Amino acid sequence: MNTKKINYIKLAPVMLAFFAMGFVDLVGIATNYVKADFGLSDSVANLLPSMVFFWFLIFSVPTGLLMSRIGQRKTVLLSLVVTAISLILPSISYTYTMMLVSFSLLGIGNALMQTSLNPLVSNLISGDRLASTMTFGQFVKAIASFSAPIIAALAAVHFGNWKILYPLFMGISVLATLWLYFTPIKEEDIQGKPSTFGECFSLLGDKLVLLCFLGIMCHVGIDVGTNVTAPKILMERVGMTLADAGYATSVYFLFRTVGCLTGSVILAKWNHKVFFIISSLMLSIGLLGLLFVADKWVIYACVGLIGYGNSNIFSMVFSRAILHLPAKKNDISGLMIMGLFGGTIFPLFMGYASDAMGQIGAIMVMLVGAVYLLTFIPQVKR
Repeated sequence: MNTKKINYIKLAPVMLAFFAMGFVDLVGIATNYVKADFGLSDSVANLLPSMVFFWFLIFSVPTGLLMSRIGQRKTVLLSLVVTAISLILPSISYTYTMMLVSFSLLGIGNALMQTSLNPLVSNLISGDRLASTMTFGQFVKAIASFSAPIIAALAAVHFGNWKILYPLFMGISVLATLWLYFTPIKEEDIQGKPSTFGECFSLLGDKLVLLCFLGIMCHVGIDVGTNVTAPKILMERVGMTLADAGYATSVYFLFRTVGCLTGSVILAKWNHKVFFIISSLMLSIGLLGLLFVADKWVIYACVGLIGYGNSNIFSMVFSRAILHLPAKKNDISGLMIMGLFGGTIFPLFMGYASDAMGQIGAIMVMLVGAVYLLTFIPQVKR
């Protein structure tokens, strides 16, 4: 077993960067507020989260190649700067066009960050601890995801301005940038010359890499889909206002947060395959429940099941891919994060399906992703 002694002083700013990574999940609740503020349809409103995750398709693989040239830490720093810029724009001008620009920059910054931050962790943690540490990073990320809807709702009720969360998150991005800038981290040398675009994409010819890529697409599609759709289900079936229904997103991220915290312990000590089976079954049952239930508390329970079930999927799939080809971890990371493009594809189909059938159509789109994750179970190592 190959492990490193953990340097918690150097790991701390990396974990704050994981917190900043969670800012991307504000797109769910922000989409609902923007939809209400500008009177948009579901299909038009869902362009906002789609714009965020579209950039994962464009920037993830180039970021993997960039890391090979300037290093992972510098790439993370660049991502934090772009994220901070994206978060200041809504305070300058609140228009639908400016929100599209803000969401696009948030997506670009997050594509850079997610591609580079996980490999940066592997310089501090290795072996069997990698999946559990990455899951702990997802726990830290989930705290930001969980807090965003609450901050937006409280700001809307008490100050009449839900956008207060933007300058707050921007300040944290600046702090994360400065802390990581003054924290030296020795990066492992990647042997051989940097890969070309063709060599990087050729890795998708490896069956396991391709299956992991599709698994990441389904994970993030369900994640973004639940984030956006849960409040709409409560408004459609229970008649709740947006300010009250927005807490459904917090319920989802609360259970994701608990899932990441417990998962970081479970993955360090338990059978990964069994835990993946339990996780994928939980989110599948939660989605099936949302097809039929109309009671507020049962809807919350289903959202919680999806949140816990989906909380560790990313870490297990991502670490499975990196440990499969460790010498190509920068390239693999770029490809896996490109899979977050699923956050563009799923909301687009969900928007058209919900315009035609109500929110039941959006849930059926997410169920396709859940079925795929069930078929991925044989690829997970014990």
